[in-house]
Amino acid sequence: MDHNAIRSKKYKTLEMLGPEHEFSIVDDHLKPLPIVDLIIKKICGRIKNSITFSGFVFEKELQKHVAEVKGSIPFQSPSCFEETMYNAILQLSDILDHFGANLLGTGMHPTLNINEAKIWDHRDRHIYTALNQIFNLRQHGWLNIQSFQLNISYFNEKEAVKLYNNLINVLPYLPAMSAASPIYNSAFGKFVDNRLHFYEINQAQIPSIAGDIIPEPIDSFAMYKQKTILKYSLDLVKANAPACIVNKEWINSRGAIFRFDRRAIEIRIMDEQECIKADVAFSCFIRALLRGLFQNKELNLSHSLLVKDFYAIKKKGLNAKVNHPQSSTARGVCNYLLKIAYEHASSEERRYLWIVKKRIDDGNLSEIITKHVKKKLQKTNLTEAIISVYLKLITNLRNNKLFT
Repeated sequence: MDHNAIRSKKYKTLEMLGPEHEFSIVDDHLKPLPIVDLIIKKICGRIKNSITFSGFVFEKELQKHVAEVKGSIPFQSPSCFEETMYNAILQLSDILDHFGANLLGTGMHPTLNINEAKIWDHRDRHIYTALNQIFNLRQHGWLNIQSFQLNISYFNEKEAVKLYNNLINVLPYLPAMSAASPIYNSAFGKFVDNRLHFYEINQAQIPSIAGDIIPEPIDSFAMYKQKTILKYSLDLVKANAPACIVNKEWINSRGAIFRFDRRAIEIRIMDEQECIKADVAFSCFIRALLRGLFQNKELNLSHSLLVKDFYAIKKKGLNAKVNHPQSSTARGVCNYLLKIAYEHASSEERRYLWIVKKRIDDGNLSEIITKHVKKKLQKTNLTEAIISVYLKLITNLRNNKLFT
């Protein structure tokens, strides 16, 4: 994200969308390729953290087989978002062809051997060394998670606090629609959203960093900084953490966090989907839904019940039993939230909302992938079935098509 571009203009609340996509780099047999540094060096002649193209940025991640792709500046138009980021996929795919490599979406790499994953060992490696002092980075919650992060702009503190508190009431239900991580270690996981399971436990040594994943309501920036950032920072100091990871807003691992340097709230709870079009659809859904809640229909649900709903949804997805006043099932709540989004969506946003409706009706991507893999099992073994299905997902990303 171009922070200077954001600071140069006071964007109105909910006007801008800042997407950040995480993709694995794999060969034609789905093997992870730890070559992000080599790709960057091939393009610009030296190894650095990121490369800025026209309209987008290609950036390293913790894992050397994962890259982040994001817009150079935020988008107001969903169509511009889709066009720019899909063009990024096409450009990067052409580059990766020279390495015999492909981009793969979804929330987790399905066959990665965690012991073979490589950690970024160039600039900023001291941050990962610091994290490894406190946590064991060699686990799925660090080396095998891929999220679609969405930055939602805010205008001032008063509106940001209201937006954040409304978002808290939405976050537990997003994974019911966006789960895309049914498989890891070449086997089916125990959860519909296995990425979130590992995301939740990867910093168990210091629970205050992730909290309950679903953030606690606040009444001011000062309250957020004191009860969240200061709390986990003091806990890090007690654990003798190096200074480079103390008092950092980005260390917060809840499902949504403030990025004060961007004047944005960063939503981290969604898995990366199979194509850009699906990511745009969820972005439109969230923006239109929050617009409705912000303007007319503010929710104020119990935090403890929201956390319980989140845990149920993480495990069972759309079929989870929940405690929401509008419905006893996650699918019912999602339809309720979609109705609010439709009522407050722009005409451009509405052109994408059918995708969210399709996910609610037909199942999230985890459920769809599971169905296809199990069908393949009638003719082959599990590993071959997984590879066959995920190779199709690579094609879907290149073609910007939903996997159905």
